[in-house]
Amino acid sequence: MNKYYKKEIKRLIKEKNAILLAHFYQIPEIQDLADYIGDSLALSQKTVQTDADIIVFAGVNFMAETSKILNPDKKVLLPDINAGCYLDESCPADEFKKFIKQYPEHIVISYINCSTEVKTLSDVICTSSNAVKIVELFSKKQKIIFAPDKNLGTYINRKTGRNMVLWDGECDVHSILSKEDILFFKKKYPDAKIIAHPECNISVLELADFIGSTAGMLKYTKNDDTKKYIVATETGVTYQMKKDSPKKEFITVTKDKTKLYNHCPYMKLNTLENLYMCIKNEYPEVILSKEIIEKAKTPILRMLEISK
Repeated sequence: MNKYYKKEIKRLIKEKNAILLAHFYQIPEIQDLADYIGDSLALSQKTVQTDADIIVFAGVNFMAETSKILNPDKKVLLPDINAGCYLDESCPADEFKKFIKQYPEHIVISYINCSTEVKTLSDVICTSSNAVKIVELFSKKQKIIFAPDKNLGTYINRKTGRNMVLWDGECDVHSILSKEDILFFKKKYPDAKIIAHPECNISVLELADFIGSTAGMLKYTKNDDTKKYIVATETGVTYQMKKDSPKKEFITVTKDKTKLYNHCPYMKLNTLENLYMCIKNEYPEVILSKEIIEKAKTPILRMLEISK
């Protein structure tokens, strides 16, 4: 059946002048079908470059919504409308609005892993690839609120010497990993380097040989001479790592030592079957009001301009 879905997905993408964008955390079969694979920054950049009529986003809600914001006249599809995000859910817009009012002299920098409503309350958006760069563009005298990921915010504060006010949100896939988990795998694989996503707890990041976005980790393992890596992030990225470096070994850090994978349940909601049905029926479609698109577009465009 998978062969049928793969064949039909390829046919429909071509027939409908569509483009399939996929995040590194998608299942390998979807990554192989994608016209473009990337992290949140790269996917945001790619979505404004396409001349396709339909954008099919194999990711989660906030990614597809970002694509719609940047392409209001195009049809944007998401295979499973229930594909949410822990960080998005950890920062309700109404509560965040009240939080901002407590800090009137602060600008708001929001991680792209947030709802469209939170983006409308932000001055600039960032991703894990460009967060440090964006924060450093502002004077150290400028007071900043950073949301929604407190772990990424803590990492940036340490990296830049800032004291940003942090919203108390986190990604369960990364925050569940502990210092003890890392040490367990390091003891088991003493010759391996530890690479970690900045959404991990600071106690995990302090043990890492390299900290970076999914794209950053992929580039690092491709160019580094080490042959074995302990990977503290969602399992999906190791698929591309293995493709780029087939002679290297990649071990995903897991909370349950009997498991081989650290999955994001939301990312894994997208399957070959619902991807096929989505393209065939052109549904579910991402629908946003013109007003919210205009409000959310400005901070996203600022990010893209900075990241050129």
